Amino acid sequence: MRIGELAARTGTTTRTLRYYESRGLLPARRDDLGHRTYDEGDVKLLRQIRTLQDFGFDLEETRPFVECLRAGHPEGDSCPASLAVYRRKLAELDALIGELQAVRATIAVRLASTDGEPPLCELGGQEL
Repeated sequence: MRIGELAARTGTTTRTLRYYESRGLLPARRDDLGHRTYDEGDVKLLRQIRTLQDFGFDLEETRPFVECLRAGHPEGDSCPASLAVYRRKLAELDALIGELQAVRATIAVRLASTDGEPPLCELGGQEL
């Protein structure tokens, strides 16, 4: 299939596909006329990349999953390098959750300290 069809089937743009190609994530195969050509394996690669990006992975973090698929594995997360990325991402998420829980606790304490009464606000020296 040609680049336009691949873009349409994977919900992306031809510009994005060219970018992925320049980054080495998408193979650069050409036909006799110099047109880019793709197959069903490329559809699977792009779906893997898009799914991971939807989950918050940056483009470079998708590389081990793409390489795993290119190596012939049925899933992009069945290789040790992919699992290592999952572990790092999970640790990042756990740290972020911890930070958010601390912020939430601080806000809850401040809210509770107002006894449910809104604080007096001043604007230009005058009470509102």
